[in-house]
Amino acid sequence: MPADASSPIPHAFDQLREHPGAVPGEIPVLLERLAEVPDPRDPRGVRHALVVLLALTACAVLAGATSLLAVGEWINDAPPSVLERLGVRPDPLSPKRCLPAEATVRRLLGRIDGDALDRAVGRWLADRRAGADGRLHAVAVDGKTLRGAARATGRKIHLLAACDHLSGLVLAQLDVGEKTNEITCFQPLLETLADLAGVVVTSDAMHTQREHASYLLGRGAQYIVIAKGNQKKLHKQLKSLPWKQIPLQGRTHDTGHGRGEIRRIKVCTANSLLFPGARQAIRLKRRRMDRKTGKVSIKTVYAVTSLAAEQATPAELARLIRSHWKIEALHHVRDVTFAEDASQLRTGSAPRAMATWRNLAIGALRLAGKSSIAAGLRRNARDASRPLALLGLT
Repeated sequence: MPADASSPIPHAFDQLREHPGAVPGEIPVLLERLAEVPDPRDPRGVRHALVVLLALTACAVLAGATSLLAVGEWINDAPPSVLERLGVRPDPLSPKRCLPAEATVRRLLGRIDGDALDRAVGRWLADRRAGADGRLHAVAVDGKTLRGAARATGRKIHLLAACDHLSGLVLAQLDVGEKTNEITCFQPLLETLADLAGVVVTSDAMHTQREHASYLLGRGAQYIVIAKGNQKKLHKQLKSLPWKQIPLQGRTHDTGHGRGEIRRIKVCTANSLLFPGARQAIRLKRRRMDRKTGKVSIKTVYAVTSLAAEQATPAELARLIRSHWKIEALHHVRDVTFAEDASQLRTGSAPRAMATWRNLAIGALRLAGKSSIAAGLRRNARDASRPLALLGLT
């Protein structure tokens, strides 16, 4: 049944329902997910449906827009066929379509519910995530500061995200408030993920907290955590284990960024580890050599995991620890390709919302198998219909 004329959901839904790849009962499409975001505007005088404005902004960022000014320019330049697919209706009093202005988009994103928008985008990406192909499913948790978006008080917006190891998709994101920190936001972030059973959660040493471990185990998840100075007794215990008597169980050699790195791993099952649910101790030794200077650095890292020996081999543990840094690669793309840290957008929820659209753009390109995000954005910029195809809006 077509959408009612007074419905805030645009007629683009009807086009999607007629599409053989998007029928009722299947995975929700993007517009249906975006319709879950509450509209912060007064309904009196609203000219553009919320999902229309959100979809237009998402497509503009996927075409390479790095600012709200660029978003407004993309909307003005979009061909009528693209605007029609996204639900932009003709103005009944004018032969031209009534296009949303940049100021309209700016005001909306400044007032949008950032948590709801992140949930909608995260769920859309999670719905399309590929299976783990027999490997352990892992999620990395890490934070990033939007350096250019400093408030008048000097506070910088800091976002904590959960990123899928295999696909690199951001499944959840949360704003770390001014009066809190990443540690207190760890559990609220993962609460937005529907099912953590069997998932291995990796994080940096900041999140090596007993409360975090107990929470993960309570939800049926596993963990790998790094032991450093914030867990002095655990670090001392791990360091005192008889590592010299344990044979080497894995060695990898990687090159890149002007350096070579050799990683050696030893794993042992130990009783009474000073961390909730810990089953195995890990020692990872990294040897790096700068190819230009010849300088060599050696670093030893200790970790514990709730995974038993029969659940994960040393090679698998080494892979999980290594792939945790895929979330750092995501942050690098947002900084370098989208110039996120250079953006001085500061109004309300707008900086966080733009970070969410960047996560969506990167995720959509990765789902399409694009290895170069920058090249994918340039390709989309040459044809306004390509972002729609990547987001399943055709």
